[in-house]
Amino acid sequence: MRFAFSTLGVPGLAVSDVLALATAHGYHGVELRAHPEEPVHPGLGPAERADVAAEFKAAGVEVLGVAGYARVAGYARVAAPGADAPVLDEVRRLLQLAHDLGASFVRVFPGADPSVPSAESDAIAARRLGTVAEDASALGVRVLLETHDSHRTGAAAIRVLGPVGHRMAGALWDVMHTWLGGEQPAETYAALAPYLGYVQVKDIASADDTTPLPLGAGILPLSDCVEVLSRHGWDGWLCWEYEKRWYETAPPLPDLLTAGRDHLARLLNESA
Repeated sequence: MRFAFSTLGVPGLAVSDVLALATAHGYHGVELRAHPEEPVHPGLGPAERADVAAEFKAAGVEVLGVAGYARVAGYARVAAPGADAPVLDEVRRLLQLAHDLGASFVRVFPGADPSVPSAESDAIAARRLGTVAEDASALGVRVLLETHDSHRTGAAAIRVLGPVGHRMAGALWDVMHTWLGGEQPAETYAALAPYLGYVQVKDIASADDTTPLPLGAGILPLSDCVEVLSRHGWDGWLCWEYEKRWYETAPPLPDLLTAGRDHLARLLNESA
């Protein structure tokens, strides 16, 4: 498995500084948070995109994915003409950005309205993902539905991904959300295995305190997650999503990166 970290942990940091951290601490890739407040986002022009891609290539670090904020089950309740257009356009912009940067994945959220029946939300999300999966295929970028918010477990995510049935529409396993949803790692893997793009790892103190902690310092079942992935021969990416952006009092991520990589490496060795 290869290791990456998300720029959510170093909000606003310049690309050159992010790459310096990745190379200094032994990470193979970076997940780029694609928000307008960050250096890399869909508003970048062609020359700026080419510059970012060149910086990553020169550093020998991969752009793992573009973490967007499109909500594929949200925004519109009815299947009226044009109701899907804002979401589809948002995802397509993310896919084009990922393609231009050489990234393999785009992250989207479910984001269903809790007032909408789950079957209807599932159908909305599946319809939209099925549509953008064709764009994803043409660009060579896979769009991943994160286990998050309204669909935080693997069991919930496959209610959407199963009906889509397209190889370019997959899943991003966020280990915190599946745990908060009451799902064991073996259950999550069994649900997501046919769709799994990569895995976001993190650690927290408790279900009531989700302030990010160094990997291994909290209660999330990281060892069980790595064990089940290793046992099934999965050889993808583990991406540390340290949510510093939302928790200003959390310790700075750069000080934790080497220890975090070493912790993941130990878990892999123990699972070998």
